[in-house]
Amino acid sequence: MNHTIAFYIKRIKEGRLQEMWKETCWIYSYARHYWPHMIFYTLLGLSGTVIGLVSGLLSRDLVDIVTGQAIGQLLPTFFGMIALNIATTVLNQISGFASNYISMKVDAEIKADVFEKILITDWESLTTYHTGDLLTRWNTDASNISSGVLNFIPNAVIFFFQFISALLMVLYYDASFAVFAFISIPVSLLMSKKLMKRMVNNNQRSAAMGAKMNGFNQETFSNIQTIKAFSLVRLYIDRLKQLQTEYISMRMDFQKMSMGTSLLLSTVGLIASYACYGWGIYRVFSGAISYGTMTLFLSLSGKLTSTLNNITSLVPTAISLTTSAGRLMDIVEMPREDYSQDACVAKFQSESCGNGVSLHIDNLDYSYQNGATVFQQASLLAHPHEIVALVGPSGEGKTTMLRLILSLMRGQNGSAMLSGTHADGTKQQIALSPSTRVLFSYVPQGNTMFSGTIAENMRNVCPQATDEEITHALQLACAWDFVEKLPDGIHSKIGERGSGFSEGQAQRLSIARALLRPAPILLLDEATSALDVATERRVLKNIMNDSAPRTCIVTTHRPTVLSMCHRVYAIRDKQCLCLSKEQIEELMQSF
Repeated sequence: MNHTIAFYIKRIKEGRLQEMWKETCWIYSYARHYWPHMIFYTLLGLSGTVIGLVSGLLSRDLVDIVTGQAIGQLLPTFFGMIALNIATTVLNQISGFASNYISMKVDAEIKADVFEKILITDWESLTTYHTGDLLTRWNTDASNISSGVLNFIPNAVIFFFQFISALLMVLYYDASFAVFAFISIPVSLLMSKKLMKRMVNNNQRSAAMGAKMNGFNQETFSNIQTIKAFSLVRLYIDRLKQLQTEYISMRMDFQKMSMGTSLLLSTVGLIASYACYGWGIYRVFSGAISYGTMTLFLSLSGKLTSTLNNITSLVPTAISLTTSAGRLMDIVEMPREDYSQDACVAKFQSESCGNGVSLHIDNLDYSYQNGATVFQQASLLAHPHEIVALVGPSGEGKTTMLRLILSLMRGQNGSAMLSGTHADGTKQQIALSPSTRVLFSYVPQGNTMFSGTIAENMRNVCPQATDEEITHALQLACAWDFVEKLPDGIHSKIGERGSGFSEGQAQRLSIARALLRPAPILLLDEATSALDVATERRVLKNIMNDSAPRTCIVTTHRPTVLSMCHRVYAIRDKQCLCLSKEQIEELMQSF
């Protein structure tokens, strides 16, 4: 006992119990929305318990009537017991149906809520997690929480009610039976210390291993082409087998613990059951109780033992729930993006975007979370009907600058503003924020097309777009040349990550999608790298000749782009340096 007390004192000092309390409060923030569901589920369980107890009493009476130890009506008692058993069966079916429906509903709602919170989490903070880990937390841990929200409290109420009601009946008819039913309690208490620690460690290891395997699978299937190209098939098969071996080893360690625990508890349960059985025979033989009462006691003693085990099982359930809650809290409690300027941006968009929008970045400083400095007092200027280029060696910050413009990252110092002209001629400005993303179209590096049709991809960014508007955007991006030849035209299917189209075709479709979005500023991150020089120049000319007063900012390594740009900024020495015409000519010649 002293060791057990010392163990819990140690856990308190380590802060684990405080962590579990915080995680429990977080779970309650979801559970409080589902009290009606939990009350309904609890009432069904309590009704089943009451019917079971009454059925036990009728069973006792029936045995006593048959053995002649009691006087009563045989057939009514018999049919009453049948009716109660039928009622129990029906109630179990209703309870199961209701439980499944409510569980799926709660699971969907919690996952949708967590999904939304993940999507509005600060992007830079989110990138510290592997995609496979995020999927595991969102899918497995969220499902664990939704199941626990519905079942844990109702089951706790039901189990305690079953235990207390069965105990009161035993004490009422013959208190001596309670002694035998409680034989397993000291064993359970003595094992709780070791089991709790092992269960916490196992849940954490299991979650981490699951995330690791999901991450491996996700990366493998996303990069099958690269794996084949480098003849890495055997390497990845071996890695999978190694991960599976680690997973099996971990699960078997826990299985051994579970098997030993189950054997011990089962043995104790059998000892308690047979002790009750022997005591019941003695009590009947001595004439203290009837056969029916002994039958009732045997049933109740089994119920006491099983209910006590169910109550004990709530401990690992609670540990599993709080572990999942902690993993989700790591994600959803990260810094959120600030959309408080949505109304101001909407007003700015309606009043000041008619003639285009200018971008002003002045003396911007930015460092990664690991402390590496990317920009120091960087400045950038772009106006409507202009193409502005960002050039520089790979890894110097071109893509980072676009992410800063999109407010995916936040500068530590300096200013970043958008300006437009009101109908009355006055200038209006608004600071860059997540809310201002509605003013941008963006073509990132790589293939970013979604599975679905071409039209569905286009309407992702402009749901109200007509087929004619989609066709016009495809023409501007020089994509209509191949789309019109497809059997289904704009309704042709696109596979995952743009499969079914060449890299250049997928890139032109991405540009068309960006052009379809009615945004005054277009960001192209190496967006023409897969195009030939002639097509690249046609696309950029189409963008500038379009009637929309668009501001275009491109990152590029191609000299042909620079000759069409109004300004070129070289990212050097952590700054954006505006190049002169002579410097641009020199840069083009050095490519």
